[in-house]
Amino acid sequence: MDPQGHRVASVRFQPAGQPTGRPHVIVLGNEKGGSGKSTTAMHLVVALLQDGYEVGSIDCDARQGSFTRYVENRKATAAELLVPLPQSQHVPVQRSAADSAAEAGADEAQRLGAAMEALKHCDFIVIDTPGSDTSLSRLAHTHADTLITPLNDSFLDLDLLGRIDHDGARILKPSVYSEMVWEQRKLRAIRRGPPIDWIVMRNRLSSLDAKNKRDIGKLLEQLSRRLGFRLAPGFTERVIFRELFPRGLTLLDLSRKEHKVDLGVTWRMSHVAARQEVRDLVGALALAPRPSGAPKEVLSLAP
Repeated sequence: MDPQGHRVASVRFQPAGQPTGRPHVIVLGNEKGGSGKSTTAMHLVVALLQDGYEVGSIDCDARQGSFTRYVENRKATAAELLVPLPQSQHVPVQRSAADSAAEAGADEAQRLGAAMEALKHCDFIVIDTPGSDTSLSRLAHTHADTLITPLNDSFLDLDLLGRIDHDGARILKPSVYSEMVWEQRKLRAIRRGPPIDWIVMRNRLSSLDAKNKRDIGKLLEQLSRRLGFRLAPGFTERVIFRELFPRGLTLLDLSRKEHKVDLGVTWRMSHVAARQEVRDLVGALALAPRPSGAPKEVLSLAP
């Protein structure tokens, strides 16, 4: 069904059976700040780098610049400690300062297009977008092969995807972000591009009781059937994610055995569970590692 509930032809995400000759683009997007887009983007970048891919990254929220600072912090840590931390090829894209909306849109399309062109040799491009509805964010969504929407497990955040009745029992209608994604999917279909694999990443806030979690889960299942996204496990609220940012590190960089180099982070058992959450997310994306020695253009994307 479309966002208004009308039945349409079903479109399923299919694996890339033939070389595409272009990067697979992963976009982190929603219209709410504080959902963990930049943290998720960085962990995905490092996971792909560790699998041996060439990875490009783009920050379309360059004014706030959390993703860009994360990348810069990582480079600074590698230089300071002389450790070979894998790095993405990063490009920040600034919003246009043009006066008219038409001029700004054309300028931003050119800026994002130039960034995509500079990274066209990569296997994957990971794009972080603003926590608001901007023309640059919409442009980024049009490039998505995989769209990941981090969502905190709360009714307030669920309102990003769908309007809920006052009892919190059913979805009344999709919200503006869901409708925006639907529009980008239609534009992609018109251009005969591959369908967007939309994944809602469900973060778990420890303060929520079990009943609220179950109720939110039921509502997300309703929305997933109606809007055509799939659910993936997210992250529990953990202090460690905030601690890693100043060092530019991810949980995938840490190991109990990695005491040959002091990365400035004390290993704790809580890291084990947090790192498993990252691996579960990467597994849910179904991005299979490239076989050793295979050409970089050959990507295997399992449904």
